[in-house]
Amino acid sequence: MALTRPTLTRRGVRALAAVAVALAALTGAIVWFAGSEDRALDGACDGVLPVGDVRSVLGGDAELDVTNSTEGAFGDKAAKSGGKRANSLSVRCRIAAEGTGHIAVTIAGSPRPRAEYGYGELYAAVPASHTLPVPLGNGWSGLFATETARLDDAEDGTATTAVLLDCARRGDSLLITVETALRGATTLDDPAVRPDFVRTATATAEAANDHWGCGARLGTPVRTVGLPVNEDEYEPLLGAKGTCAAVPTASRSAVSTARETARDRAPRESCVLGTRDGSPLYRLEAYYGPYAEDARSQYTRDYDYENVTPAEKPAGRLGQSAYWAGATCPRGAESALYLIRAADADGETRRRPDLAYERAALAAFAAASAEHHGCAAPSLPKG
Repeated sequence: MALTRPTLTRRGVRALAAVAVALAALTGAIVWFAGSEDRALDGACDGVLPVGDVRSVLGGDAELDVTNSTEGAFGDKAAKSGGKRANSLSVRCRIAAEGTGHIAVTIAGSPRPRAEYGYGELYAAVPASHTLPVPLGNGWSGLFATETARLDDAEDGTATTAVLLDCARRGDSLLITVETALRGATTLDDPAVRPDFVRTATATAEAANDHWGCGARLGTPVRTVGLPVNEDEYEPLLGAKGTCAAVPTASRSAVSTARETARDRAPRESCVLGTRDGSPLYRLEAYYGPYAEDARSQYTRDYDYENVTPAEKPAGRLGQSAYWAGATCPRGAESALYLIRAADADGETRRRPDLAYERAALAAFAAASAEHHGCAAPSLPKG
């Protein structure tokens, strides 16, 4: 029996054509929506993110959610305020992978307009409550910090990398801060993984340097980066070779130990002085560029009841047990700021301050830090 080929009516042809058009439209929509994630990622933070590194850290197959904002201007496009350049640039983007974590990036121009000084922090913060951030080294002016937190029976880890670009003109700078939060904090302890977090920040800094015409001197690839210094990692102060080097001991104040990091062009330095068992007594801090600007703006906002603060005078005393000093630095948007404050938990240092030792410790710390950064000799408090 011969088979007959089925024939299509005109109505059937029209129906198939409609289906084909619908399928084509659907296929196009799928392609468009699939590509929209890539377009959003390529354009995040004004297009300066290293997309490959971001995907690698968050998982190459993860579905990403991208949020992004760019405000203000920088460099030649920035507004001028009071005869000084006012870099109002504020770029923020966040790339989240469900179940994996997120990367949050902030890029800010410095110096900020004075009109912004009453509203929170001028720049993204680097965690430094219990641990001391470590410098990136390798020619970069930057910091690396980590934090862990337990949430829903799982330990989350957050790594924060900050890179400061000193631009080649007029004291302008760009501060790039990258926060990488991942489920499973064990990755932070892996020395083979930590450089991945740093590379996201340094690659972003390289692209930002070119994108905004900063012209800063860049560092070399960071192959290794240490973990921040924990509270139990104290050593004899007499043998200090990093940020606590040259700071004297004190018998009256029982200062004999130190927690420190290497001193390697970091835009923020810390030294914690303690007793023989490591209990903290004093905390010394050095702030450069936007970090100094931010610290002074916070004193302007939070310590307006004081007669003078680091925002109004290069050196002085603040409260019962705190002194500050300052130094002028080359091409710096803000003069460097150096602080010593009581750090003991029970407040004994505040009740019985050793003011002569505080001034001596601050003078030694500030002088060593200023010399390392190529700054002038610090202005010191008198009494």
